[in-house]
Amino acid sequence: MAATYNNLYLDTRRRLRQAGVEGAQLEARELVCCAAGKSREQFYRDMALYASAQVEEKLEALVERRLAGEPVAYLIGEWEFYGLSLEVSREVLIPRMDTELLAERAILLARSAGEGARVLDLCAGSGCVGLAVAANVPGCRVVLADMSEAALKVCKANIRRCELNSRVTCVRADALEPPAAALWDFDVIACNPPYIPTGDMAGLDVSVRDYEPRSALDGGADGLDFYRAIAGSWDKALRLGGSLVFEVGIGQAPDVEQILIRRGFEQIQTAQDTQGIWRVVEGVRNG
Repeated sequence: MAATYNNLYLDTRRRLRQAGVEGAQLEARELVCCAAGKSREQFYRDMALYASAQVEEKLEALVERRLAGEPVAYLIGEWEFYGLSLEVSREVLIPRMDTELLAERAILLARSAGEGARVLDLCAGSGCVGLAVAANVPGCRVVLADMSEAALKVCKANIRRCELNSRVTCVRADALEPPAAALWDFDVIACNPPYIPTGDMAGLDVSVRDYEPRSALDGGADGLDFYRAIAGSWDKALRLGGSLVFEVGIGQAPDVEQILIRRGFEQIQTAQDTQGIWRVVEGVRNG
């Protein structure tokens, strides 16, 4: 017997909840929309209509994959971050709500830098942080930098998707190596680097460990390799008075503060995310 879109949604939500999926309500809606090829607006409009057998089959396949651990963002190929709908693939980390604080700090710093501010999103992944800055600071220019060619392909798709081609560019760069001479004079460098200690990788949730790119997660033995390398050599890509802004893992803020202090950064400050976790550490280059 055929089911309405609302019935499919309610059944999917129930199955996800039973499996312990936290965001079951949002994920159920996204999966039904994906299976039906509908926007959210069309889904809400058509809730009382009956879905075709093909839609039901496609939804069942998506739900099975989700219950096996595959993240919903990879299943539907997109995710929302700071009000932007971004393309994602298994080549990049899924943008997370935690990272919106990094984007927020970078936006405020770019605004205070004034017209023509230059912002670098280092370890850009999907480009979510840099694109959020560009979308919210109309006078700035943004460079998205990543080591992975596959990630840069996603960045380029998202630049087009957000219609920001005129102010956002991409470049391949290894954050563990000193910056190329062409990367200089930034007002803000925002970075969400890999920060999971290598020994903790095996204990990650299956949806992260088995699906998200290891190279975007593994931060070395103590999780701090990228902070040391970036604070140690990327300061020269900042103009005097420019800010280096990091996202950090739980409990890492004091160590990252010390790394910045030892590298001569000043005006060190740390901000909490919505969960009360010290999530963003920043410092200013004054010398």
